[in-house]
Amino acid sequence: MELQRGRKMPRGQLSALLLLLFLTLACFWLPAEGRRPPRPPPCPPSCSCTRDTAFCVDSKAVPRNLPPEVISLDKLFLCAAWGTGGYGQMCGRVGLLNSNKFTLLGDNSFAGLSHLQYLFIENNDIQALSKDTFRGLKSLTHLSLANNNLQTLPRDLFKPLDILSDLDLRGNSLACDCKIKWLVEWLESPNTTVPATFCSSPGQLEGTRIWDLALGDFQCITTDFVVHQVLPFQSVSAEPFTYASDLYVALAQPGASSCTILKWDYVERKLRDFDRIPAHSAVHCKPIVAQEQLYVVVAQLFGGSYIYRWDTAVDKFIKIQDIDSQRTRKPNDVEAFQIDGDWYFVIADSSKAGSTSLYRLSQNGFYSHQALHPWHRDTDVEYVENEGKPRLIISSSSQAPLLYQWNRAQKQFVAQGEVGDTLDVQMVKHFRAKREQFLCLSRYIGDSKVLRWEGQQRFVEVQALPSRGSMVMQPFAV
Repeated sequence: MELQRGRKMPRGQLSALLLLLFLTLACFWLPAEGRRPPRPPPCPPSCSCTRDTAFCVDSKAVPRNLPPEVISLDKLFLCAAWGTGGYGQMCGRVGLLNSNKFTLLGDNSFAGLSHLQYLFIENNDIQALSKDTFRGLKSLTHLSLANNNLQTLPRDLFKPLDILSDLDLRGNSLACDCKIKWLVEWLESPNTTVPATFCSSPGQLEGTRIWDLALGDFQCITTDFVVHQVLPFQSVSAEPFTYASDLYVALAQPGASSCTILKWDYVERKLRDFDRIPAHSAVHCKPIVAQEQLYVVVAQLFGGSYIYRWDTAVDKFIKIQDIDSQRTRKPNDVEAFQIDGDWYFVIADSSKAGSTSLYRLSQNGFYSHQALHPWHRDTDVEYVENEGKPRLIISSSSQAPLLYQWNRAQKQFVAQGEVGDTLDVQMVKHFRAKREQFLCLSRYIGDSKVLRWEGQQRFVEVQALPSRGSMVMQPFAV
């Protein structure tokens, strides 16, 4: 307020002005502890944070609890670009993590840095990267992993980096074995420039440039599965089989009210529709190729179960018989096998009033041969042969799996006792490895288990596998 020369300020206004001046001076002279400091942003214990910067020392991992605005890294100096010019713009594009103590970069290490364009992780002691280390870096164009301690790289490590144009892997001790084969395939892409990178092992490839390797240089079998074909429907069971030198798959589709048979097309290399068998509540469609005839056992929850045969005269499946609905009330699994030249199948019945039953093939079809396990709500049946003797293992929701052995004199299965003391077994599968026989017991509530045959009607546990909620454990060999 300005006073004109020669005029006096009224006493009330003068008092108000003096009070305002006193309050202003008092704010400046208040002790430091009396003022409320600005609330600092979230900051890790190893870092010092201000309004727009964070400086971290001796951090062994990328800090997680920094302000969400952080969009770049400079060594262990992190900055947030609130400004619009100069250093702020560069800070939003470049990240440097050089000469630090990192030994591992895990999943989502750079979460939230979607605008980062340049990332240099050099001269560290990084020994491993997670497959999803770089997930979320949609804008990254330049990446350097030079001079670390990397010996291998997880498959598809660079897949999330859609626009990566420059990659530097020099100065690492990469082992050019099967685990790095994917990188050789990836380097064939012309989108990314990679300086000469050399193998450190194995001996015959030491000093070889990785981009000079051919896929044929890798004498290995991988167990990586990729999607080959997607079938646009749901099924509750699938059974592959061979008939007349062709490959087929039988699928139980209760939602589509059918057993669907697909045939492999060797030209197109995909499965194609072959035929459909009506089945309103099928849980299993079991193909049996016996005496050059193709049969399909259609096990249904409701409406009874049936047996169909492929008729070459009319090129379609025809129903040849019903399955005894008093024995088989709620089928859950079907297993087919051959003993001494005769064909059999067994249906595991999961109802309290039904019975797991054995059927034998005759000239006119399959007929009931033996009631195996009545009123125990059986969930699965598995046929195995060991020591030259056919055996059945029947799992039940009400007791431990039971072992049955074939009696050749009686031509029937005879109960031999329980397999271990494991309850709640949903499914049993067997496999052989190095002349030994094993069982896989899938459990829904407890751990699934692997058992080994020890002879004298005995399987012993060798391993427990955490698998809560599991219904199936399927062994296979590659």
